[in-house]
This record gives sequence, C-alpha cells and structure tokens, in this order.
Amino acid sequence: MEKLYGDAVVGQSGGPTAAINATLAGVIRGVKENVHGGCIGTLYGMRNGVEGLLEERLIDLTAYFEDESKLELLEHTPAAALGSCRKKLPKMGENDAFYEQMMAVFRKYDIRYFFYIGGNDSMDTVAKLSEYTKNQGYEMVILGVPKTIDNDLVGTDHTPGFGSAAKYIAVTTQEIIRDCAVYRIPAVTIVEIMGRDAGWLTAASAIGRVVNGVEPDLVYLPERTFDMQRFFADVRAALAKHPNVVIAVSEGIRFADGHYVGEGTQTGAKDAFGHAYLAGTGKALELAVKAEIGCKVRSIELNLPQRCAAHVASRTDLSESVKIGRAAVKAAGEGISRRMMTAVRTSNAPYVMEVGHSDVSVIANKIRYVDDEFINADGNHVTDACCRYLLPLIQGEAPCRYENGLPVHLVL
Repeated sequence: MEKLYGDAVVGQSGGPTAAINATLAGVIRGVKENVHGGCIGTLYGMRNGVEGLLEERLIDLTAYFEDESKLELLEHTPAAALGSCRKKLPKMGENDAFYEQMMAVFRKYDIRYFFYIGGNDSMDTVAKLSEYTKNQGYEMVILGVPKTIDNDLVGTDHTPGFGSAAKYIAVTTQEIIRDCAVYRIPAVTIVEIMGRDAGWLTAASAIGRVVNGVEPDLVYLPERTFDMQRFFADVRAALAKHPNVVIAVSEGIRFADGHYVGEGTQTGAKDAFGHAYLAGTGKALELAVKAEIGCKVRSIELNLPQRCAAHVASRTDLSESVKIGRAAVKAAGEGISRRMMTAVRTSNAPYVMEVGHSDVSVIANKIRYVDDEFINADGNHVTDACCRYLLPLIQGEAPCRYENGLPVHLVL
C-alpha cells in the first residue's frame, strides 16, 4: 500500500481499564509526532466507540491535546475517556446499510486511519471492518490496539491493562490475608475475581508467593473443572493447617456439565456478544461452605475496582500502554494494516518487552487460557512459574496527581 494521506479516528471499546487512556495517549502522541510532514492530519476521537462514529459524535483530539499537561493527566486517568460500547458489527452481507453508513462517515471526514483500542470482541470489529473496506476498494489503514484486564488475547505475551489489574488484585489479596490473620476463630474468606474464561487475574492473587511468601491458601481458575466435593476437602485440609483460610476464585469457574458455579444467582442476561453477565460465584461458595462445614465464612467480590483502581496502577503497564499506542501510529504510517499490535517478551530477567503486530483475523474471537504449566497438578493453585511470569508486569508505582486528598482525572 502506498502512503495514505488523510485524517484518523481512534475509539475505545469494551470494558475500561486503568491503562486504556494511557494507550489512547500513546496514539495521540504518535500522531503529534508525525503531524508535520506526516501522513495523518487531524486525529478524531469517537465517543462510545463505533456507536459514536455512526452518529458523528467526534472530538478533535489533535487540537484538544496541544497542552502536554493534559496528555500526562490522561495517562493516569482510569476508565475510557472517550466512552465505550459493546457494539457487535453484523456479518458481511447481513446489514449493508450499517456499513454504508460507516463508509459515509469515513468519506465525509476523509478518514484513512482507524485505531480501535479494545479486547477480544473489539478485534472482531477490526477484522470485519478490515474485510468490508477491502471488499469496497476503500484505501484505509485499520489497526487493533489491545486492551483487556483479562489478558485473554492470543498472539500477544500480555495485554495493556492487565498489569495494573493484576497489581491491584495482588495488593488487595495481601491486605485481605493480613486482615483475616488477626483472629484465631476458624474462618473462610472467599475472594471472587473477574475472569469468565481465562484465570489470569485470579492467578495474580498468588504473586506474593515469590515476593514475601504471602498468598491465598487455594486458587481456582476456569481452566480446570470445579468439583464441589473436592473443594470441601481442600477447605477442610486448609483449616487443619491454620484457622484463617483465604481462597481466590475466578467468577467463571464451571462444573463438569458446563454450568457456572454462580449461575444460580444470575438473571441469565447476556451482552451484545452473547456473553453471560457473571457475578455471585463467591456468594454461592460462601453458602455452600456454611452449609457443609459450618464455620464462619464470608465472600468478597472485588468487582469494578479491579479495572479502575488507577491509584495503584502498575508503572510498567502504563508505560507499555503508551508505547504500544505510539507504535500503532508508527506502524500505520508504514502501511501496516488489518493487524493487532502485540507485546513481545524478549527476556524475563531482566524483563524486556518489544512491540510487534499480528494478523487480527487469527486473533479475533479466540481465547488465550492460562498455560497448563502455570496450574498445579491438583488444579487448586498456580505454580511458581506462573508467579514469575506475572511479577514483571506489576512493577513500579504510577505518579498519581492528588488535590485536596483525592486523585485528579481528565474528563473529555
């Protein structure tokens, strides 16, 4: 593809993270660095992803972020500054009017570069839009820029946003364990952590093992079938060792028949991509332990703070997010299209990450599960190798700006 000259648009999609705005800042920085004599003129931000694009709810990010201090503040602001959506694009041939409307917007604003920051479902959007514009003969560079706290995108060592969520989970788990240790009364505390299909976030609860030896007694991931009777046996064995048992569980753990452990507590509602809304796994296990064992038991659902706790973000995660966003613009200027930017770990000690890219068509709608070597033989904890893989991703503390005791965030 010859170098294209025109404007660009960037959007954020799916669940927000503590680092998704750092990626956006990286894209903005990339465009600013190439704006003079470069191929990209104005960078527009689409509010609420492709939904906002169709409605022409666009903001001129090039003009808004002329001030460097705004960009720095954006990098440390949680959630999606542009807003997000969970819009599922129709398959080719199912709704031509939808794509024609989108093409009309591209032509109206001379959009030749499209950057979409998101996770698995967002890469589905990138793949479909790439296919459509190619079929229409419309010259356009389309790139997926990864984001997800779940760390479940294939083709990349890890995803921006995961490191900060992992750091929050590791820190919070340590604090919960410290709190639970103050009493001698037998008690079980169950910590429910996000993760429908992949257990990377729950695995992060055990990082303390290779730092200070403090970790949950048991860890259950969706990658292993959950059996209630084995669970009861594990809990009894843990209680026999000490009175204060802490257990980390993924929200997506399932029984052998495929049903979620927490399914009975849910409404059955699903999102646009057909994913069930999950929560209640910890509560279901709390009630089960209370009925079976009879000891004091509580459940804690970490919920939204896992993805929005910017006050404990990983500096490594934020810096890598900016780096990947900036690299996406560089790749676009070189004619790279229909790809997703990736993190390539070239060394673990010392930790080194480089940016690459992979064909988005082999990434969309696939799931990267926790490696078998990272799960113990009993399926109730993670291995040292897992903790060593995760540890570099939570390194460093981000310089959060405070005023009157509260963090300052940028609102677009």
